[in-house]
Amino acid sequence: MAEQGDLADIADDALKYDTYEQYLDSQISPMDLYYLDDQDLARQLVELGYRGSGETLKREEFEARKKAAEEAKASKLRNAPKKLASAEKDLSHFPFLHNLAEREDLVRNGKLTSIIFLRDKNSKGQEVSGYIDYAHRLKTENFEPYFERKKRLMPKPSDLSYYNWETQHSTSNSTPNFQAWNASCLCARSDICPVLTMRLMRCQVIADNEAGLLFKNKRDRK
Repeated sequence: MAEQGDLADIADDALKYDTYEQYLDSQISPMDLYYLDDQDLARQLVELGYRGSGETLKREEFEARKKAAEEAKASKLRNAPKKLASAEKDLSHFPFLHNLAEREDLVRNGKLTSIIFLRDKNSKGQEVSGYIDYAHRLKTENFEPYFERKKRLMPKPSDLSYYNWETQHSTSNSTPNFQAWNASCLCARSDICPVLTMRLMRCQVIADNEAGLLFKNKRDRK
């Protein structure tokens, strides 16, 4: 009778194989196939313990251990720290990107929400502006080209708000963090481009206000 440690070693060894058939085949020698002349029969003998190590996992045990190992691997990957898009980038001479880099980890982990306002010219030379949910963009887009300065961060029609000053085309969209509310035209009345940050709050966007675009905290109504 195999000891508990031996059985554990056998089970760990089995995890190297993708299928139960491969696991059984690993214990079949060329001599076995020569005399038996039947691979299926050789597999049955291994499964019954007449060939191989003598302590063979049943199909149910093999599949259960494979499933548990795959779930553990997936969990480890989910919980493993993800490399930040801004990691190892020298942004000391680029204040805007430097500020985004400082917030990236907190935003990715849900400890901070940030709204970015941008006003710039697109590839057609048209002036566009918009409010961007930083967390939503990080989840849906690779930000490394932005931090490498190979790509310029621009507002998109899919962002919280977007306005093309030439075509007067405007859009507003809700995100997992913010809800667009009564926003027929979400464009800023200021040339200032601040990065607004709010800790763990959910907001509504209010467009028809003389002060410009406001964000209403849905928790304390401020």
